[in-house]
Amino acid sequence: MKKIANIGSLLKKIYRVYSIELMKVLQGRGFNDLRPSFLEVLMYLSEHDGPSIKMIGKACGLKKQTMTSHLNELEKRGYITRTHSEHDKREQLVYLTDYGEKFKLNLLQVTNELEKQYTSKLGEVELDRVELMLDNLYREILENQRRGSLI
Repeated sequence: MKKIANIGSLLKKIYRVYSIELMKVLQGRGFNDLRPSFLEVLMYLSEHDGPSIKMIGKACGLKKQTMTSHLNELEKRGYITRTHSEHDKREQLVYLTDYGEKFKLNLLQVTNELEKQYTSKLGEVELDRVELMLDNLYREILENQRRGSLI
């Protein structure tokens, strides 16, 4: 039990350090109006064109209320726009604006640079192995939750 708690704690610490570094560099590039909690949503939008709010929330593990708040703020700040789906007028799709696309380019550059730094510390094979192990663990946990068991 202690190992799982330790892994969770280490992952949280690693993500926090990564997010702080990412925010620092992005702020240095002029994106001063972001909060760390927006990063995951913007990262998802940078990889997916026009997802629904529900899809973003599910992928980011955010509740509907939190998603609405984040999207309202990102829209006010000019990063995103929302439109209604042609297939279901109740469903809203989210797109990056021109300013959001500018952010996306910077985000991709910064994340690539940070990945190079992490790779230089661990090595590419080891970093790939860590990613694969964590992805396998996460998928197994999700599958077990779907079946109704904890692990």
